[in-house]
Amino acid sequence: MAVKVYKGNSSSYGDVICNVSGSKIYRGNSSSYGDVICNVSGSKIYKGNSSSYGDVICNISGDKVYKGNSSSYGDVILNINSSKIYKGNSSSYGDVIANIDGGKVRGGNSSSYGDTKFNFDGMLTKEEFVAVWFAVNYIF
Repeated sequence: MAVKVYKGNSSSYGDVICNVSGSKIYRGNSSSYGDVICNVSGSKIYKGNSSSYGDVICNISGDKVYKGNSSSYGDVILNINSSKIYKGNSSSYGDVIANIDGGKVRGGNSSSYGDTKFNFDGMLTKEEFVAVWFAVNYIF
């Protein structure tokens, strides 16, 4: 069963940004090969349907998300820890980009209904969540 990702607080069919099925992130409600935004294989997220070394968007190790195939301290894009998403390698309150609460992703440290950037209706692995984060923030 696909996990759907919706705009803001919506759960309307028309507000589906993307969906996750079989470690692939598809545009909208599609499940078509041509609509794969990215895919997860192990700890890496690849562009489209690729599994090529050159198409690695990012990789995850522990709580850190690294650019491309890097594992260098300077290439940390995000730090995901305790349901908070921090900028770069930080874990400082002031560097919280978003927080995850019950399937809702809100900006910064907010818990306000109006600050919900997107929400999802099922369970996602950390790698799938990062792929969705990429799709929502950099594709749409």
